[in-house]
Amino acid sequence: MSEAEYSKDSKDSRDEELKAVQAALGAEHAAVYGYGVVGGRVGEKRRDEARTAYDAHRARRDELRRAVRDLGGEPQPADAAYALPFPVPDTAAAVRLAAELEDRVAGVYSDLVRASSGDRRGGAARALREAAVRAARWRGGSVAFPGLAERTSPASTPTTPKA
Repeated sequence: MSEAEYSKDSKDSRDEELKAVQAALGAEHAAVYGYGVVGGRVGEKRRDEARTAYDAHRARRDELRRAVRDLGGEPQPADAAYALPFPVPDTAAAVRLAAELEDRVAGVYSDLVRASSGDRRGGAARALREAAVRAARWRGGSVAFPGLAERTSPASTPTTPKA
């Protein structure tokens, strides 16, 4: 491989990594917003759990902003608001939303694991694991392949979330 080819391959992989980091940042922005809704609707019993998840997503968001800058990019800002996947009028819906947020975050971290290497890959794998654990807690059960929605079995996902 010539030096020019190596340089192009390196730039392409860096561009893919930056794209995956930006996607993870976008998912974290959405999760922070979503947990604002969850915290306002979830029952007293699970409010601390929602607050802990909110804080975790804020910390990951801040880490990803730094990662984007390290890769030479400009971190995408949060949107003013995000469309929720369904109405959230009560505790049961808030619990479903929390599980959905975690599933979506796990999906983008799965992509980041694939697009990165070294410490960033390890951090993305830890973030995927943490999101999968939080999703399982909210849902009351786990899925076969967290972060890989196309491989999860609907039969493995309980239909009634724990409130």
